[in-house]
Amino acid sequence: VQLQASGGGLVQAGGSLRLSCVASGRPFSTYDMGWFRQAPGKEREFVAYIRWSGGSTYYADSAKGRFTISRDNAKNTVYLQMSSLKPEDTAVYYCAADWVAGTSVADFGSWGQGTQVTVSS
Repeated sequence: VQLQASGGGLVQAGGSLRLSCVASGRPFSTYDMGWFRQAPGKEREFVAYIRWSGGSTYYADSAKGRFTISRDNAKNTVYLQMSSLKPEDTAVYYCAADWVAGTSVADFGSWGQGTQVTVSS
């Protein structure tokens, strides 16, 4: 499956952004989807995932209460709604897909190209 992420940008602390990731090439509704992020000089870290049906989600502690992952299988798209953004949320955000999601990079076999999110203080 091929993934194309978009929606990043520059936002002030406390603001919101919605990231989108469009999938193509394989039946989207059969994949669990995830979002990860990577800040400069740091390892890529898990943010959230959503099961293929949309019925189950899981968040990193840093994302709980502020970020919401959702999907629209009819549009082959997964979203990450981010609110109350903080400067420490600044990173390149990646969407990822696999048959069964987990919380580590190794759990996902397909990756998008990433979209930059910058939060100014």
